[in-house]
This record gives sequence, structure tokens and C-alpha cells, in this order.
Amino acid sequence: GPRVAIKDTIDIAGVPTKAGSRALDDAAPAAANAVVVDGLLAAVAVILGKTNMHELAFGTTGLNAWTGTPLNVRYPDYVPGGSSSGSAVAVAAGLADVALGTDTGGSVRIPAACCGVFGFKPTFGRVSRDGVMPAHTSLDCVGPFADDMDALIGCMRAIDPSFGELPETAGVAIGLVEGAARAEIRAAVEAAIAASGFATGRVGLSEFVPAYDAGLVVINAETWAACGDLVATGLVGEDVARRLLAASKTTADDVQAAEQVRAAFTAQVDAALREFPVLALPTMADAPPRVAEAADTSKLVGMTSLVRPFNLSGHPAIAIPLPAGDFPMSLQLVAAKGQDELLCAVARQIAGRLNQH
Repeated sequence: GPRVAIKDTIDIAGVPTKAGSRALDDAAPAAANAVVVDGLLAAVAVILGKTNMHELAFGTTGLNAWTGTPLNVRYPDYVPGGSSSGSAVAVAAGLADVALGTDTGGSVRIPAACCGVFGFKPTFGRVSRDGVMPAHTSLDCVGPFADDMDALIGCMRAIDPSFGELPETAGVAIGLVEGAARAEIRAAVEAAIAASGFATGRVGLSEFVPAYDAGLVVINAETWAACGDLVATGLVGEDVARRLLAASKTTADDVQAAEQVRAAFTAQVDAALREFPVLALPTMADAPPRVAEAADTSKLVGMTSLVRPFNLSGHPAIAIPLPAGDFPMSLQLVAAKGQDELLCAVARQIAGRLNQH
């Protein structure tokens, strides 16, 4: 079966789950596999081992001073992206056929974009998170990385027993979401959609920026609740400890206001998807930061400006690598909740057209 690498927030029986943190170096071995690991084993996958990551899954660059930073093999000057850095690198380097990551605010799609591979965030709640850290979340999803869509789809079938046959894509129209992005990236996205053969139109999402901000409020509240007690150990890396202490200041009123934005943005995306079954936009608005300039990860959270809103709303989203020059570029597609198979079908068709060109 396929060779699979597993992010170190996902339990493998007999192996400690350390989440890339020195503060969890003495963690007891997991008593059982996460449900997704059992699904992979049932599909005769070969589990290679755990992958490195941004500490406690609380960062976007993938840099980790304690465990070391995975090398972005296709774009060595640039960060590998976080938090599922090692999973994306394992696929890009050919060490694994597929890898599992988790995506709370872009943590599958951002490393996929940085490393030039495919990365999929399923509909929230569709893939089991039993045996995945943190235990409680309203945002996080387990999702696969792969170097081609067929491998990614095969992995989804292993970790999601409900994942069915791909539907026909005839008649699907794609809505291009308006938003700020670097000119070269915007042009590459528009060219990929134009070459795809799908009908297109334009979509405005006025709640997009508020949803980005609200998503961070929820991430901060939930990550502090899950990991805040580790700060007192003195073993959490400086960048993550600083972010956690800032997150501790999130109030119940902040979260309540964020939930109101969640409802408004979700309704707006749902309405757009009734007109266009798939939405398209860049995965990242700019080039990834260079490793040499990325030490203070608290200043680089903006890497997730185009992905985090869809964690808040819970819609499935996929990152597709685009032909790139000096830096990696990636197309993001979004579909209605539960339409993961349609999203993968459209992504596979677009990827096929890109390969032809």
C-alpha cells in the first residue's frame, strides 16, 4: 500500500505524541491509534513514522528551534510552511506517497502551497479527530498531502469511510473570489481557471476580512485552553510561548463576537456556493517568507489571510500547486459543506489541465 507519514499531533499506538514541543518530550506513549491511522492500516498503508511540525501546531512558518526545521526541498530559500511542515516536506521530497496533517487555520494548505504539493482540508467534522490533538476544537480538520490528486483521493477514502465516487463536473461553474493578492499570483490563478474549461464568474465576500480576524480569536481561545498550561514549564519555544501568552488575553466577549462573524460569513459563503458550486482564489496572497527572515513567527500570521476564513466557516478547501517561477504559487478551491467529492473531482480536472500545459 501507499507509504504514509503522520503529523505528530495524531496518535500512533506505542509512540508518544509530542506535537513538536520540548514541553511534551516526556509524554507517555499513545494507548491506541487515532481512528484515521486505523483507517490507513485497514487500507494496507505502510506507516513510515511521525513528521516534524511547528510547535504545538501554533504557527504558520514551520520553523522549530527544538526539533529543527524541515527543508523545503523544492524551494530551499523559503519556509516549509506550518504547522504541518514535515508532512508537506515528506511528500515533496518523495519520502512518502501521502502524509496526514491537521488544519486549524491553514496548517495543511499553507505548507502545501509553500512546498508545491496538494493539500486538502475536508469539511469540518467529516473526518474523525478521535486520537488527534487538541481534543476539543471548532476549527481543526485532519487532511492529506499528496503529489497528485489520485493519491490524495485514495488517502481520503482510507481516512473517511463515507468518501464516495467522484461526481461528474459537467455544468460546474467556478466563482473567482475577489481579494488582495500579489499580481503574479492573481494572474496564475486566473490563468489556471481560464484553462480549466469551467464557466466562471466573479464573487465578492464582504465578510472575508472580518472572518479572518474572527478565526484568529477562536484559534487563540481554543489553543490557550488546550496548551496554555505548558507555558509554565518554561520548555515552550519563545515564539510559541509569546503567542500563547497573547492568546490568554482573549475574552468570552471576544469569542461571542467572533461567533457572530462566523455565522454571517458562513451564510455568505453558502449563498455564493449556491450560484457557483466551487469558489477559487489563491492559497497564499504573497510569496512565503524566506527562512532567513522568518524567526519571529508572531509577525507572519498573515500568511493565512486567504485560508483561515474557511476554517471558521467549516467549508472543504484544497490547495493545488501552480506552475511557479522564483517562488511557489498555489490555487485554492472551496466547495459546499459535504461536497468534498465534487471539490476533489474539480481539483483533479484542473490539475490535469495544468499538467497538459
